[in-house]
Amino acid sequence: MENKELKESFIDKKTGIEYVRQGDYYIPNLVLPKQKKIHLNKYGRMRLNYLKEHKRVNQIIEDLKAKSNLTEDVKNTDMLYWVGTMNSIKNQAEEFVLKELIYI
Repeated sequence: MENKELKESFIDKKTGIEYVRQGDYYIPNLVLPKQKKIHLNKYGRMRLNYLKEHKRVNQIIEDLKAKSNLTEDVKNTDMLYWVGTMNSIKNQAEEFVLKELIYI
C-alpha cells in the first residue's frame, strides 16, 4: 500500500463542489444563501395559522378515535378496516379545522 497524504480540501471538477476533510471522511462544504425576509399575503397567513393549529388536528383525531372505539387491537385484527377508519377520521378532523379556523 502506498502512504498517500490526504488533502484537507479539494474541489470536485465534475460538480464544482468543495469538499473538506473531517477525520477520515470528506464532507461537502455547502452553505445556504441568506434568505430575504418575505411578507405573507392573505393566503400565506391563513396557511401559517393552519400550520400552527395543526396540533389541534392531532387532538381532534385522538378524540374521534376514542369515540369510534378504534384501538390497536382492531389494527392487529383487521388492518384494512383500521386504515379506512383512520383515513375517514383524519379527513373529518382536517375538514373541521378548515371550516372552523380558515373559512370562518
